[in-house]
Amino acid sequence: MTQAVGNRYEIIYCDPPWDYKGQTQHRGIGGRSSGGAVSHYDTLTLEQLKRIDIQAIASQDCLLFLWATSPHLDQAIDLMKSWGFSWATVGFVWDKQRVNPGFYTMSQVELCLVGKTGKIPRPRGARNVRQFLSEMRSDHSAKPIEVRNRIDLMFPSQKKIELFAREKASGWHVWGEAIDNNIELSGLPPKPSDAQGESTDTPSIEDHNVGTE
Repeated sequence: MTQAVGNRYEIIYCDPPWDYKGQTQHRGIGGRSSGGAVSHYDTLTLEQLKRIDIQAIASQDCLLFLWATSPHLDQAIDLMKSWGFSWATVGFVWDKQRVNPGFYTMSQVELCLVGKTGKIPRPRGARNVRQFLSEMRSDHSAKPIEVRNRIDLMFPSQKKIELFAREKASGWHVWGEAIDNNIELSGLPPKPSDAQGESTDTPSIEDHNVGTE
């Protein structure tokens, strides 16, 4: 695909469909599976995500707000660097008010990381936005609208886009599989249904908290 001329953004908000290699969540010992990412949408491996041409849509001064589940923190930082962003900070900590089983501790929070290329976009908006958010988890992998609202407060006049979006939001451009998109992204792999004869076999997952989106 080719990128539409002029579509460069100062704020990129992204919730990647992290690959858990087919593993699902379980409701405790002897409990039935409650599903995992692969049960809800097509996931992408780290290498597939890296091939998406994010630099084609990023302004010279740009911030990336990137959601990462705990098992994928190292991959998230690797991904943002491969997309041309340097590590900045943790932007938001979401307490889901509900726990998931894990190999180590019960999983309850998810982080939204911040990467930067160039300088922080100006003009700045609110400088007192809180990092912590406590809101009950809803649909699988759905993120609180409040986080997007807080980014709006921080950067009210910047051109913004949400990637892997599920819905449109006022003042934002979007790209997602189930909605009308404002842009085309290059580097995306074909959908599994379109990949003729392509193997989807993947090695087994190593020690991780599983499916904690």
